[in-house]
Amino acid sequence: MSTSRMAPPGRSETVAVPVSTPGSAPFNTISVIGLGYIGLPTAAVFAGRKIRVVGVDVNHHAVETINRGKIHIVEPDLDMVVRAAVTEGYLRATLQPEPADAFLIAVPTPLREGRDRQSHDPDLSHIEAACRSFAPVLKRGDLIVLESTSPVGTTEQLAGWLADARPDLTFPTTHGEASDIRIAHCPERVLPGQVLRELTQNDRLIGGMTARCSDRAVELYKMVVRGECIVTDCRTAELAKLTENSFRDINIAFANELSIICDRLDIDVWELISLANRHPRVNILQPGPGVGGHCIAVDPWFIVSGAPEEARLIRAARETNDNKPAWVVSKVDAAMKEAAEKGEGRATIACFGLAFKANIDDLRESPAVEITEQLAARYPQQLLVVEPHIKALPASLDGRARKCSLAEALAAADILVMLVDHNEFRKVSGADLANKTCIDTRGIWTTRPFRRPGKSA
Repeated sequence: MSTSRMAPPGRSETVAVPVSTPGSAPFNTISVIGLGYIGLPTAAVFAGRKIRVVGVDVNHHAVETINRGKIHIVEPDLDMVVRAAVTEGYLRATLQPEPADAFLIAVPTPLREGRDRQSHDPDLSHIEAACRSFAPVLKRGDLIVLESTSPVGTTEQLAGWLADARPDLTFPTTHGEASDIRIAHCPERVLPGQVLRELTQNDRLIGGMTARCSDRAVELYKMVVRGECIVTDCRTAELAKLTENSFRDINIAFANELSIICDRLDIDVWELISLANRHPRVNILQPGPGVGGHCIAVDPWFIVSGAPEEARLIRAARETNDNKPAWVVSKVDAAMKEAAEKGEGRATIACFGLAFKANIDDLRESPAVEITEQLAARYPQQLLVVEPHIKALPASLDGRARKCSLAEALAAADILVMLVDHNEFRKVSGADLANKTCIDTRGIWTTRPFRRPGKSA
């Protein structure tokens, strides 16, 4: 693994920096705070290198499950790695923080008001709670790394919370390089479904509050990361992660806006994008029902909240993607109205997929969930849901929708709403769609979205 430090402004080259500090203490024990989709794989990767890892979470079920050598989330191969790490004694989960040499924080950073489109301020309460939970066990020489995606300035705020909780220790905010505690920000940059591979192979940004903080964090990640560790300051590292996700959000918003325009102009959006992408310098993404997940649907708002007057394009993209679910619901409303006008009786709707992307079980910020919830409120007892990656529907759908198999939904429903392009759904044949109204937000069943298959333009 190589390590480089970002060059001064105006220079594109990087310069080598030491990857270790002479005489620095080894990392005998690592504590990972938060054992979710990022924290548990991170803990497992370190434990897989024969390093003692103590995972901390407030979820009793998660802690008990992990200590049995099992997992409470879905991620390919993670179950085998966790089972081996627990069996060999390198990974243990607990409800209360314990002393360690490094503390990695991987807790949620949601929006304070969720997705109500009224307020989009970041909620840092989980990070603050994590800091205050392990502050009592801190000792001189410990390293703290914030991996949670955060607004610019959060790492410095974290140091302030810890300084308040432990006035007997010194922190970089007041003592710089001479501080007792080292603090850095290292944002995760992984793709669900490929987390274990990308945790070790992807480049990592190391944003220390001081140079020594960065060097100590590099020592830690050098133990597991094969990619390059690129050193910068903590504020730049924070904004870099937000920038990466905002870039993707803006490009998805362009595709989603095109899909709405094409529907208005009676044009196949997928054919249009395919043709436009034949240009050597054009690469338009695919449209969908919106944008979900714990990163892209949330992180751009962190930039908007920090620079509301300047982040006009980022805000517009977020609003475009946040408004797409309501537009999809309006298409279902139109189909239901058409069915009623034709005297087809009480039509049944089937929603295919709830996850925020294909082939995973993660429902966080999922536009498919939002769409299904709105339909359940409008058409209770008329809604079927197919989601092969979860065992039960979210509580928000209790009593208003019924989970069923793919075959049952295709047989029973009059209106099919394709929301997530799971592999199972790609196997559906044209015969299965006969005499059905398809509202296909992913373009895997019909070449013309929001139309009855076979209906001419």
